[in-house]
Amino acid sequence: MKWEVVIGLETHAQLSTASKIFSGASTAFGAPPNTQASAVDLALPGVLPVPNKGAVERAIRFGLAVGATINRRSVFARKNYFYPDLPKGYQISQYEIPVVVGGTLTIQAGNGNAHEKTIRLTRAHLEEDAGKSLHEDYHGMTGIDLNRAGTPLLEIVSEPDLRSAEEAVAYAKQLHELVQWHGICDGNMQEGSFRCDANVSVRPAGQSEYGTRCEIKNLNSFRFMEKAIEYEVRRQIALIEDGGRVVQETRLYDPDRDETRSMRSKEDAMDYRYFPDPDLPPLIVDEAWIERVRAAMPETQDAKRARFTGDYGLPAYDARLLSASRALADFFERAAGGGEAAIDPRAAKAASNWILGELSAGLNAADLDIGSSPVSPEMLARLVALTQSGALSSKMAKEVFSAMWSGEQGGDPALIVKARGLEQISDAGAIEKVIDQVLAANPQQVADYRAGKEKAFNSLIGQVMKATKGSANPGQVNTLLKEKLK
Repeated sequence: MKWEVVIGLETHAQLSTASKIFSGASTAFGAPPNTQASAVDLALPGVLPVPNKGAVERAIRFGLAVGATINRRSVFARKNYFYPDLPKGYQISQYEIPVVVGGTLTIQAGNGNAHEKTIRLTRAHLEEDAGKSLHEDYHGMTGIDLNRAGTPLLEIVSEPDLRSAEEAVAYAKQLHELVQWHGICDGNMQEGSFRCDANVSVRPAGQSEYGTRCEIKNLNSFRFMEKAIEYEVRRQIALIEDGGRVVQETRLYDPDRDETRSMRSKEDAMDYRYFPDPDLPPLIVDEAWIERVRAAMPETQDAKRARFTGDYGLPAYDARLLSASRALADFFERAAGGGEAAIDPRAAKAASNWILGELSAGLNAADLDIGSSPVSPEMLARLVALTQSGALSSKMAKEVFSAMWSGEQGGDPALIVKARGLEQISDAGAIEKVIDQVLAANPQQVADYRAGKEKAFNSLIGQVMKATKGSANPGQVNTLLKEKLK
């Protein structure tokens, strides 16, 4: 029997506010346990929650970015359940009327069979995070850290439109890019700022009714997400084909064993006994607020890519890589002279090659992001200008770039070239003089070339470059040497 996979993702994006969603407590990562849990976060008697304006604005920003409807009136509810790291016994969330409804996200999926697909979004709602249970190094006991309690989250729920683990990863990556691009979430998966739950089911091909779904919780790695979904699909198909029945439940992925395992039975909405939070009035978002948020939003990724291919003349591949983040896109534009009246496509492509080549390799090796690059975009632009003018050969440019990376001469390529004596010789008269000396000193190689041995020509070029310590313009050497040998 052929099976169809059905996947929907629930993504928790931690909002990039400095304080929590209903209190002024800090959201900074890495603080000692239980030092950032305020009385409001723990719902101690006599305290009242107050919504964080910045969190609401980030939710509005997301809704505008995906073309969703922004509800002018939404409601906070209490979601009731017991868990050791949820001291209130309930979580403040949104249920019946979320702040964002609908919207779409377009993904590029498939390696050998690449295709574009639009994924529908169900909703995006504001809620607070719970604390964290720590099971390691406690001699059989569990420690509770409540620093995360009250951290602002935007839960983004997709429709079950994904049909493979590969599509699910493509969707998650595109969403990850989008929330970072618009400053909604920092996207740090290692710190838990961006994590996904995957609802996975299978059904016979051609069947319209969905199968029973299982939820795989807290996937904070794209690789683990793909492996977890693939395992779960295999597990469900084998179970059904053996005459068994899939039970709706929550499962966890164990990367060491590459398997999912049961965590608890999956709750439905009724199990949480949602009701409007009596301490929080309805959230009212008026048109003026929405327009203020819209006016402050950056140029979209799609618009940026279109400009990179149109105004800068870059290939679509380069444009996509350079627009993976706003910081990287801004770095490129500054390095390519984006503020100038006229853009030189050759210089833009050269800047792109440096950024996607040597610069990215250096950043990866040093575990740095683009914002911490030792080479500034302005200095990279100067390096590009030196090579474009013929003052520096491509081979020498790599030597200069290494010196720029280490901070030599303040990272200024012109000063490095001067200090190291790397100026490229482009004076035809000076080059001809060296060629004449090389030809006079190598009569046998001249005779070999004239006898049809092409290797002799390359040897003569090497002699000229050696005589000039690699500083002669290779193109001019090639042209002038051919003329001389005629």
